[in-house]
Amino acid sequence: MRLVRPWNADRWAPTFLAIWGAEASSLVGSQLVQFALVWWLTRSTGSATMLAGATLVALFPQIVIAPLAGALVDRWDRRWVMIFSNAGIALSTVFLALLFAFGIAQIWHIYVAMFVRSIGAAFRWPAMQASTALMVPERHLARVGGLNNSLFGMASIVSPPLGALLLEILPMHWLLAIDIGTASLAIVPLLLVRIPLPKRTTVAAVRSSVLGDLRAGFRFVTGWRTLFAIVTAAAAITLFSSPAIALMPLLVTKHFAGGAIQLAGLQSAFGFGIVAGGVLLGVWGGFKRRMVTAIASLFLQGIGFAAVGLVPPTGFGMAVGAMALVGLMNPICTGSLFAIVQSTVPNEMQGRVMALLISLATAAAPLGLAVAGPIADLFGIGIWFLIAGIAMLAVSVISAVTPAIREVETREAPPNVRRKSDAESLDH
Repeated sequence: MRLVRPWNADRWAPTFLAIWGAEASSLVGSQLVQFALVWWLTRSTGSATMLAGATLVALFPQIVIAPLAGALVDRWDRRWVMIFSNAGIALSTVFLALLFAFGIAQIWHIYVAMFVRSIGAAFRWPAMQASTALMVPERHLARVGGLNNSLFGMASIVSPPLGALLLEILPMHWLLAIDIGTASLAIVPLLLVRIPLPKRTTVAAVRSSVLGDLRAGFRFVTGWRTLFAIVTAAAAITLFSSPAIALMPLLVTKHFAGGAIQLAGLQSAFGFGIVAGGVLLGVWGGFKRRMVTAIASLFLQGIGFAAVGLVPPTGFGMAVGAMALVGLMNPICTGSLFAIVQSTVPNEMQGRVMALLISLATAAAPLGLAVAGPIADLFGIGIWFLIAGIAMLAVSVISAVTPAIREVETREAPPNVRRKSDAESLDH
């Protein structure tokens, strides 16, 4: 095997794009499997509660394990974290494919596989995001954020219709085998390149324990009031938007009386929007103040979500257009926010801070899902899209009129937060 190449900061693009392309292949396979499993649950149970339960199982590691994973990512070689995460996801798919091949797959098997795959993602995502800040020059972070979201969008375009087609011509175990192959392809470039590691410059950072690192990251996030306010706003959005997205298959079957092709169309419209938004952000880079870009795009996302909730059963085409708008604005918002975090948080803390941000924002999802499933079974799915839209509109307006949030990127973390975080890391 070819030796791992040393990091060359002057030629960052080829290395980053090689890893980016590998993640693209893996993500297409993962989205393909996700579509197939969700549709299998939808057709097998027809229950909003069961779909909400599957989403809860997948979210649990993101809430509970992700903070610890972030602390470990800051201590370990992030390249190997991504390698083993991809390998673990592939092995879980092997297990599920064998169950389907022998005709003994049950709902709880699906839940277990989703849980294991989510654990892998809990390590892989912070490792990739934290590494991006070290591989990519700061002036390109917003553009790369757009490309990262375009990656998800491309997978969202390709995977649903391909999944709907393959479900008609292949048994489930052969469809699952595709994900095994794409996850394996994602590992290859990671074996051939080196990702730079952050320098742990303070005495506390060098001598800290994992638990101390975790506490330091938590203190950093909660001690910086503006950053914590942004996390709280994200949690409020997640509380209402997660149920809407999780229940989309039932919106198609029960509200629009559609099937797998209609679900694929709705998800692909969302994916087309994400690609277009990611490319737009990659070329444009956003407004001079990236938070203004995030707020404006969140407002337009809210309009899109509310529109989906208001369309009648005969308005499937309007729902497709509204989901395309949501997708278009999503990478512009998230790419801008991640660029702000990557440019303001110290490199040696980015793994745990990224993981904590995701964990704290996602923690609201179980509450929304626990309520949404039973109520949607009784009153319909569309209400959750309308509520999600109203929540996004409210958060965007509040953020726009709050100077501390609007101008967060021009302010570093308060010095007392940095000092306390270093002291907290020093765990004897």
